[in-house]
Amino acid sequence: MPATIEGSIKNSFSLPLSEIKKIIKDFHSEMCRGISGKKSSLKMISTYVNKPTGKERGKFLALDLGGTNFRILEIELKGDGKILPGKEKKFVLAKHHISGEGRKLFDFISGCIKKFCSEQGIKTYEQRKIGFTFSFPVRQTGIAKGVLLHWTKDFSASGVVGQDVVRLMNEALIRNGLRNIKIAALVNDTVGTLAAAAYQDQDCDVGVIIGTGTNACYQGKVKRMIINIEWGGFNKLRRTYYDELLDKSSNNSGQQMLEKMVSGMYLGEIARLAIQDLIKKQRIFKGQRNGFNLAKSFKSEHLSEVETDNSVNLSGINIILKKMGLKSSTLQERKTIKVICHAVSERGARISAAVLAAVITKIDPALCRRHTVAVDGSVYAKHPGFANHMKSALREIFGKRTGRLNLVLAKDGSGIGGAIIASLAASGNNQ
Repeated sequence: MPATIEGSIKNSFSLPLSEIKKIIKDFHSEMCRGISGKKSSLKMISTYVNKPTGKERGKFLALDLGGTNFRILEIELKGDGKILPGKEKKFVLAKHHISGEGRKLFDFISGCIKKFCSEQGIKTYEQRKIGFTFSFPVRQTGIAKGVLLHWTKDFSASGVVGQDVVRLMNEALIRNGLRNIKIAALVNDTVGTLAAAAYQDQDCDVGVIIGTGTNACYQGKVKRMIINIEWGGFNKLRRTYYDELLDKSSNNSGQQMLEKMVSGMYLGEIARLAIQDLIKKQRIFKGQRNGFNLAKSFKSEHLSEVETDNSVNLSGINIILKKMGLKSSTLQERKTIKVICHAVSERGARISAAVLAAVITKIDPALCRRHTVAVDGSVYAKHPGFANHMKSALREIFGKRTGRLNLVLAKDGSGIGGAIIASLAASGNNQ
């Protein structure tokens, strides 16, 4: 197997420091344009929410909708930064919920809330406030008002884009006989992640999600309001041939360009397209039938499994290849697969570090003070090496000043944060 194949792949997906610095500059420009209302790939959405003080108290409900699985939970805030985990239940949305009529989607969700309250003994005749963590691009005009700009993550329910999702949810609650339960706050998952961490650490001023999708928010200076960046839409990035192929075949071509290079929904598909290209050129697996020609057949989970195989003969990768329909593979071919997977995920991590650095230097240009960055999401938390690659790139960018950055895994931040922001809405501690 010619070494030039591996070298070519590494070069294609490489992201040197010089390119990272250009990304930071372009990201700053797009942030400024978005904030000033000019056309930008970053929406820079005002959330009408401040950081919590850590003194908030009480029991609050949260609805966390960000993908095909959603959760309902009750959280008790004890003050002094203390959170008491409460009752929680997960529900699964079927294909007809996410791609059918929007009214039926919200009716199903409200029915799940009713079931949760019944099972947990929550009295529905009493006034209850819910924080609604809704992890899709929304143009907010108040803490409990927001119009869906467009669906992401394969959602396409009709009659929702251009509508106030809080109104749609409250109407569904009424239809299900839950008149006393009301959405008090609309929360993006990144905002929830920031709020959950800030309740316990007042240095936290940035929230990041790197999972099925990706996004970030930060505590703005104007009116001390959290700004939802919607950074998945950032489009000032160098794209490879494989990125172009993926975008053209997606259901939102031309949109969410950063997300398509970073998030768990797409990493496996980028690697599959690169592998398929080498097969077509007969550089690997010559003459063998395989499943790499099937879209989305190689998942991000496969990417993780490939990268964690450190056996002498890469036997774990061999098992994956057999599942993909290949009868045999050489050790060199398996090494090539590992190189591709590593290159794709490392690039995703370095892009994430670049845009995070841009956010931090927007807040604090010289990185003079301490910043806690709350990060949640399956890719950051579980993908082998992803977090370390991000931190390594941040060290390249900031040098010794990197010690002023504290990246913390805010597990379950979006759900807990939704409850915290519901408490802010109930107390009037918002914009």
